[in-house]
Amino acid sequence: MSEQTEGPEQPEQTVSGDAGASGDSGAPGEERAEARLERAVRVAEQALIEFEIAVETFRVEVENFSRLHHQKLGPMYSRLDELDALIAEAKAARTGDAEDLRRARDARSLVMPMPGVDELFHGWLDSDGMSDDASAMLTERPVQPPERVRPSEEVRRLYRELVRRAHPDLAQDEAERERRDAFIARVNAAYGRGEERLLRELAEEWAAGPAPERAAPGESEELYARLEFLTRRKELLSLVAKELEDSAIGSMLRMAPEDPDRLLEEIAEQLLAQVSEREAELAEAQALAAE
Repeated sequence: MSEQTEGPEQPEQTVSGDAGASGDSGAPGEERAEARLERAVRVAEQALIEFEIAVETFRVEVENFSRLHHQKLGPMYSRLDELDALIAEAKAARTGDAEDLRRARDARSLVMPMPGVDELFHGWLDSDGMSDDASAMLTERPVQPPERVRPSEEVRRLYRELVRRAHPDLAQDEAERERRDAFIARVNAAYGRGEERLLRELAEEWAAGPAPERAAPGESEELYARLEFLTRRKELLSLVAKELEDSAIGSMLRMAPEDPDRLLEEIAEQLLAQVSEREAELAEAQALAAE
């Protein structure tokens, strides 16, 4: 797991106090105020791109860990819900108490079939219950492990390089921004799937395309507007980053940034122990109901 699992780092403040000064060039040999401001804008652009790369990398880490979490642990959570319902139903059948009957109905409602649940659990759970692989996870039968979808280090390197080269914020006009937006969308999709070969092909495609034009230094008003846009963009990305870090999956990733697979194994072991306890409790409840 890369350092991104600890959350994206905030870009440093890059605009100095005198970078926004405007007016004449001043004494001979002194750098123009607009030139200093333009340089500050370029540095701010690069800082924002790096921050956006970090946020997107962390988002993919969270998304993929969430998928693995559902694939590996979903069937166990489902089995626990089923056992809770069976225990409650056995108790209700024995006592006939109205409150016990209500609890049994509530417990059963948690395991009722739902449309689309097979897609949610990626084939481990369908509308009829647990799949063969899911059931096998609760026994000693061999089971095919979930697909490893976290991007490799090489995929991450390719992704960062592509985003740095083709990021839409480097566009100098609307047509160029649209071209970059469409290209980066393809890059993000390939990165999310961990497709190294496709990322290499995209790198070749970008290298063969039109080189981005460098605009001449604009007026100070345009540069100030650009800085305001970058500031707003950074604020939005900061909100996204905080939501990711505060999410349940993001919090889990921070618990084991170097070895998330081991964290899943530990949770699975805890769930299996709970399944065993519930099965014993169910056996006792059914025995009492049969008396």
